Amino acid sequence: MKEVITVMSARREGPSHDLDKPNFLFVFMRQTFAVTDVELRKLIRDPTELLSRAIQPVLWLAVFGQVFSRVRGIPTGNVSYIAFMTPGILAQSVLFSAIFYGIAVIWERDLGIIHKLLVSPASRVALVLGKAIAAGFRGFVQAGIIYVLALILDISMQWNAESILGVLLAVMLGSGIFATFSLVIACIVKTRERFMGVGQVLTMPLFFASNAIYPLELMPGWLKAVALANPLTYLVDALRGLMIEGGVHAHSLLVDFGCMALVFVLLLTLASRLYPSLVR
Repeated sequence: MKEVITVMSARREGPSHDLDKPNFLFVFMRQTFAVTDVELRKLIRDPTELLSRAIQPVLWLAVFGQVFSRVRGIPTGNVSYIAFMTPGILAQSVLFSAIFYGIAVIWERDLGIIHKLLVSPASRVALVLGKAIAAGFRGFVQAGIIYVLALILDISMQWNAESILGVLLAVMLGSGIFATFSLVIACIVKTRERFMGVGQVLTMPLFFASNAIYPLELMPGWLKAVALANPLTYLVDALRGLMIEGGVHAHSLLVDFGCMALVFVLLLTLASRLYPSLVR
């Protein structure tokens, strides 16, 4: 965390002209990636969380997926059900990994780290964006696990570079959405106990009110309306079109990425405004 404080304080030592636009962007990028660097160092030093998160997709694909594949009542087009649900399980892993990101911020508040960051001249947006980017790198690990499982289970995937890069971009954006959403919750509830309760209440409805394990066409009208307002739906839809051979997605990639980008910007703005309230 000392590295972050050093980078954040760099603007104090600069001359008065360092507020011009090119230098401002450079400083903003340095602040953002300093936060990202610290978050990734935490992950490297203690990867047990990622290892524990790997168990869930293994269970869904290797156990539940094999059983659900025998159910003929779920229309999945020209792909098998296990292939249909694979992007949904990746989206679920991204959701479950990022949605509890805010609890780490509450720990940082209790340790006094947030107080030090807030008295620095760092942009609040950089503080939040750096954590969102770090959550995206965590999502890359989940994507790697899913691709390995797909190889083992012989799931028909698209292995070209364009598709894989698109998947990584979607995972980065989806992780950023749910990480910033988690930070918003943390700023509102402010305690670990309340956060855990709210987080557990939100994760399952977000997952089941999406197209992760069944298509939108099977949903009743009211649930379909909820699903269309759920950013996880657009993440799953983008992943399904990018990952699976013959996978049919309900919206174009432009719509999927556009909706996710819009939600991310809104949540990033809200989280940045609420971030200082953590110490009040």
